[in-house]
Amino acid sequence: MNLSSDSKSAAAPHIGVRNLQRLVPVNVVDLENFAAKAVRCCLQMDKRKPTNLAKLREIFVWVVSDRRMAALHRQFVNQAGPTDVLTFQHGEIFISVETARRHARAFGNSLTRELQLYIVHGLLHLHGFDDRKQADARKMDRVQERILVAATADRYSRSTSIASTLLN
Repeated sequence: MNLSSDSKSAAAPHIGVRNLQRLVPVNVVDLENFAAKAVRCCLQMDKRKPTNLAKLREIFVWVVSDRRMAALHRQFVNQAGPTDVLTFQHGEIFISVETARRHARAFGNSLTRELQLYIVHGLLHLHGFDDRKQADARKMDRVQERILVAATADRYSRSTSIASTLLN
């Protein structure tokens, strides 16, 4: 199924990606295109109750340095040092590009793939997923991987819906 033909995609919030750091080159246009597909994939999952993702009109993804992320992490989570991604329920996702680069190297991913992973992770938090408990984290990881695959695929078979792919 083509993402643009899905009736829920019309209600998808606008998603913007902005690069606020200068250390690591980032293709903002490609990330924004990916994020738009990923948000539509997330919204195709049935949730029992309305989520922030379904209610938001806009989502902002901010690509920042480790220094800025560490300041945010300390201010809002009261933990020292940078983290990979912070999601705020009003629709902001902050991603540390330096942490993403380190993790990409450690896990054998491209930087783009790692940034895409963080975008999906943030979107899933907005869609009601939590990863504080181990069982919830495993479920979130499985859904995250399926959305990554679906959002990076060029075309979908008309006989297979994204939702069924995500939930199987």
